[in-house]
Amino acid sequence: MLKVGITGGIGSGKTTVCRIFELLGIPVYYADTMAKDIMNRDPDLKEQVKHHFGSDIYDSKGLLNRQQLGNIVFNDQEKLQLLNSLVHPATIRDSEAWASRQQAPYVLKEAALLFESEAFHYLDKIIGVSAPQPLRLQRAMQRDNASRNDILARMYKQMDETIKMRLCDYVIYNDEQQMVIPQVLKLHEELLNHGNR
Repeated sequence: MLKVGITGGIGSGKTTVCRIFELLGIPVYYADTMAKDIMNRDPDLKEQVKHHFGSDIYDSKGLLNRQQLGNIVFNDQEKLQLLNSLVHPATIRDSEAWASRQQAPYVLKEAALLFESEAFHYLDKIIGVSAPQPLRLQRAMQRDNASRNDILARMYKQMDETIKMRLCDYVIYNDEQQMVIPQVLKLHEELLNHGNR
């Protein structure tokens, strides 16, 4: 089965594009959402997180205190890299197991950090979702009810959009100048044909 990644900067519209693929019957693994779930259900990962960030990072029910962890890692680049080095391999394992259970001609794995996390090595093709920075900034501010500076700080932690798009096999332009659905339909046909080879 063809495994296709989908990535893009904050506010690019990755989720919107994924929803269109889902309407076409293509299963989508949302890595960022699943990573939060995995941190509560993967016993090995939980032990590693407790070891590095303290046993009180999980409550009496065994659920992660995400706010407490966030306070630790988002102000300390080394601790954030450490957390990512624990979570990314667990997410890759989980997505591989998930993909093996799917029956579709191809599957999508949506992740903001496909290249940064090395997850792209496990995928056959990568789709980039591109939008100009001012538009991405506006979308993310509205979506997250966040300040301009907060969103810019998050943007600067991600790989440069131009470089990211150059690394992708396909690019969908979600710039409000070109219609997204026809781009997705064309790419869907191409991926179906690729999967049938």
